[in-house]
Amino acid sequence: MRTRESDNVNLTLIALTCALLMVLPLVTTFDDLLTSLAMGLGANNPLQAIVPVESRMVVSMLGLLGVHAAASGSHMVVWDGSGSMHTLFISWNCIGWQSLILFGVSLISGLRGGHGLEMRVQVILIGVAGTMLLNLVRVALVALIAATVGVGPAIFLHDYGGTVLFVGFLFAFWAFAQRWILAPVLLEGEATV
Repeated sequence: MRTRESDNVNLTLIALTCALLMVLPLVTTFDDLLTSLAMGLGANNPLQAIVPVESRMVVSMLGLLGVHAAASGSHMVVWDGSGSMHTLFISWNCIGWQSLILFGVSLISGLRGGHGLEMRVQVILIGVAGTMLLNLVRVALVALIAATVGVGPAIFLHDYGGTVLFVGFLFAFWAFAQRWILAPVLLEGEATV
């Protein structure tokens, strides 16, 4: 049974997807400019402190896939099958803070209605954990593609594929949340089926 809340969430996600795809090249260019500017001003330091931890987690994920990789601070090295190494720099802008903002925007629409506090907290915690895991997977995919296919395709995935991947995650997450966590809110006069 579809509810108005699920329709509202889906419409919000579709609108976000359309907006992101329309301005994706501009956003990517603007992100690069902001990254350079923030690094020059030192405004990136609080988020940059997270990067070494994330790099080590990504190296562990790559190790599970049999990819030889190492991390040191904000740099990660991956070796391809021929033994050539590719050095990747992970900046504060790569750790996925944009995904957390988009997830927060989706919460505004997704948690409308008379859902209980426990349901709302579960949705937020699972969503934040899923967003963080997806960002680790995204960085690992970029490194994996750099090691197996090449740096050019890895940059393409980094710049464009991550947005598409996250939008897909949002649709899947909200379908899951509406089906398994959020009880349908009945309108006045409706009965449960």
